[in-house]
Amino acid sequence: MIGKPDAEMMLRALECARLAFSADEVPVGAVIADKKGNVVATGYNMQEHSRDATAHAEILVIRKACKVLDRRRLNDMTLYVTLEPCPMCAGAILLSNIGRLVYGAADSRLGAVDSLFALLTHPALNHDIEIRAGVREDECRSILQQFFVNKRSWTGK
Repeated sequence: MIGKPDAEMMLRALECARLAFSADEVPVGAVIADKKGNVVATGYNMQEHSRDATAHAEILVIRKACKVLDRRRLNDMTLYVTLEPCPMCAGAILLSNIGRLVYGAADSRLGAVDSLFALLTHPALNHDIEIRAGVREDECRSILQQFFVNKRSWTGK
């Protein structure tokens, strides 16, 4: 059973994903919260709008949280994200020392947590992170699928 706080926080991340969808960005949303459930930062993909290949939801929300908290180590924070992080984002999670990761849908194409790679739990890396996968997985997958269905029908591909 999904814990209530994780499910509620993933709803917040899904709200961010919907904002990305509305902005014609790949709908991935992210939230960073403290142990009491206080939201520190929110974000969503902004690659197209910013013309920045690194503007993934996770990167943007980590930057915001570091700025808000005025520190680079986020070991007492939880990152909620609607899609399994890619290698770049997994690297940012490692470098910011996020203490806990909760994600929705797996990413068979670029997933670097469980699907293709297991970067966050690699034994050679000095990082201890709690990972929870599949929280509101169907909802997280559905918004991505709808986005790409719309894109294909709009472009005729």
